[in-house]
This record gives sequence, C-alpha cells and structure tokens, in this order.
Amino acid sequence: MATLITGIAGGLAQRVAEKLNAGGEHVVGVDYRHVDGIEQRIPGVSVYRASYNKTAIEDVFRRHDVRALLHLGRVGNLSESIDKRFELNVIGSQKLMSLCLQHEVESLVVLSTFHIYGAHPRNHVPISEDDPLRAGTEFPQIADAIQLDNMATTWIYQHRAVRTVVLRATNVVGPHIDNTMCKFLRRKRIPTLIGYNPMTQFVHEDDLADAVIAARFGSAAGVYNIAGGAVIPWRTALEIAGARALPLPSSVAKAYVKAFSPFPEYLVNFFKYACVISDARARAELDWAPKVDVRETVTSTLS
Repeated sequence: MATLITGIAGGLAQRVAEKLNAGGEHVVGVDYRHVDGIEQRIPGVSVYRASYNKTAIEDVFRRHDVRALLHLGRVGNLSESIDKRFELNVIGSQKLMSLCLQHEVESLVVLSTFHIYGAHPRNHVPISEDDPLRAGTEFPQIADAIQLDNMATTWIYQHRAVRTVVLRATNVVGPHIDNTMCKFLRRKRIPTLIGYNPMTQFVHEDDLADAVIAARFGSAAGVYNIAGGAVIPWRTALEIAGARALPLPSSVAKAYVKAFSPFPEYLVNFFKYACVISDARARAELDWAPKVDVRETVTSTLS
C-alpha cells in the first residue's frame, strides 16, 4: 500500500514525504515538473514525472496500490499560463479524484489556500471555514484556486467512500519553501503600504506537513483552516525578518508589483486588509496544533 503525493518537486511535499518515510510509509511522488535527487535524499520513495490531467498519471495508480492521495501540487506559479494552471489545477484535480474512486483510494487530502477568502475591509476576525469566499472574478489569477477548492469541498459530500479533507492554509513559509511570501521575506527591503499595517499569519512548513499527515491518518472529513502560531502586524513580521520597510502609496502598489512579475496582483489587498483565519476546528478535529512559534517561523525562512 502506498501514499501518493502530488507536487513532489516542491519543498512542502518533500517534507511530508520525509516524515511519512521515516514512519515506515511507502511514498510515491508525482509532479508535472522535472524532479531530481529526491529518491537519493529519501530512500524508498518512488518518483514519477506526469501531468495530473494526462493518461500518464493513470499508470502511477496502476503500478502502486494507492491507499491515500495527498494532493499538494496546486500550481500557483504565475510564470505558468492561465490555461496551463487551469488544466493542471482544475482538469487535473478532477482526473485525480476520479482515479481515487476507480482505484478505491481510502483518503484524499487537498491543499487549498486562505487566499480564496480574499483580503477585504469588511472581513471579520477571525474567518471560519463557513465564511464566504470574497476573492472573486476581479482577480483571474485566483480563479483556478477557487474552482479547485469548490470542487474538492463538493466532493466531500458527493463521494463519502473517499474520506476527503481540504486544508486552507495561511501564508506557508520555511527554509524549503520558495513561494511569493518567502521571496518577500528574504528581501532586504520589503514594501509596506502607507497607512496600512494589517494583521498577518504564517504557518511553518513543518507544522503544515504535520497537519497534512494528521489529515491523512485521522478519521475526520471536511474543510479545515490551518493558521499556524500567533497573529502579528505585517510591519512586525518585517522587523523579525530584519528587513527595512519600503513605504509605498497604495495608488502605485500594483505598478510596483508588476515590476517584479510574476506577482499576483490580488496579494496587494493582503498588504492592506486583514485576512485572519481561525484554525480552531482543525485543532479540535484533526488533533493537530502548530509547534513552531511565529518568530522562529519567520526567521527560519531566511536561511
């Protein structure tokens, strides 16, 4: 029996693979990107290159007795075209879910993002899993993520034979992560919007990896926010990172981020308005809690 992990070229997926492998689990990894050296770093892990929306992914299910699918491979890289992200995130995820039914997979964990809640001046604090998704059509860069989340949450109730957990994680950071937030924290000067200092959350890669594993082996099904440690103001995060603030008027913020393309324009709102989520449900029902405090979470990202 095997646990199949998508997005194995990414830092989070590899941390999950390492932890599962250390516990004696047979891990199979797949990614649409080129993958090097993982089988040497994590002995016993089988790695394949395959797009989630192509027939090659079917071969992976046929070769291995997949009992759990950890779908961590949502494509957020804006250097990929919108069409390609849709094909992988929506069509590919739909194919993976169908394969779960076909091969009688027992559990499915889908990694989503808190970005789908949207950063909005009327957001209340904190946001629960039952609150509406404010990120909408004005930002097409997030549309595929919203559609993937909607598809997965609907799947939970339509196909109860596959126990499904959707994790909506806050800003994921850590030494092995290379997303937009990590790139920002690693800069010597980090933009702030004049007149704004929103409350911000971070979750360490190891804490999120533990949440994925708790979802994989637990009995719970449903949607869960994963928020990490303490909530801090954005400028406090910059102080912890040892970075200098680069104050910008909000009127020029989008023009600034375009200069650092690819950068999702919807993130500008997260530097203006709070999007603070509650993970009380995950702590109670997944028997999970973050272990890395916020200061260590931020500083570990700089290494």
